[in-house]
Amino acid sequence: MGVKLSTESIRYIALFESLTGANVKDCLIYDDKVVFLVRKGDMGLAIGKGGINVEKAREIIGKKVEVLEHSDDPQEFIQNLFRPVKVKVNIVEKEGKKIAYVQAPLQYKGLVIGKGGKNINKVKELVRRHHDIENVIVK
Repeated sequence: MGVKLSTESIRYIALFESLTGANVKDCLIYDDKVVFLVRKGDMGLAIGKGGINVEKAREIIGKKVEVLEHSDDPQEFIQNLFRPVKVKVNIVEKEGKKIAYVQAPLQYKGLVIGKGGKNINKVKELVRRHHDIENVIVK
């Protein structure tokens, strides 16, 4: 379990850290947005007053910017990734592989999964990279 970063990710992380003062643990780059995973407790720094830091980063990068908060506790980590939706997380080990079952309120299931599954795919990638969890299943 380790995070391998591309040169582009490293550049974005350096830019975001210098703009915000927040400590960035990971960065995912998509066509339309960049996702920053910040150290636990650095969320306020990363966002800035009234979202000013996120807005500045968005202008410089030219893509939407999403900020998520890390946690060493896998359940809390997954809950952070789905914020503001409150989800229940149950992590089970089957045949030596960890699987996270996520229970979301019925009216937010679509939001949790995202258009074309992009939200759930982002979550799966982050939990695999940071907590060695093989799969995330929404119930």
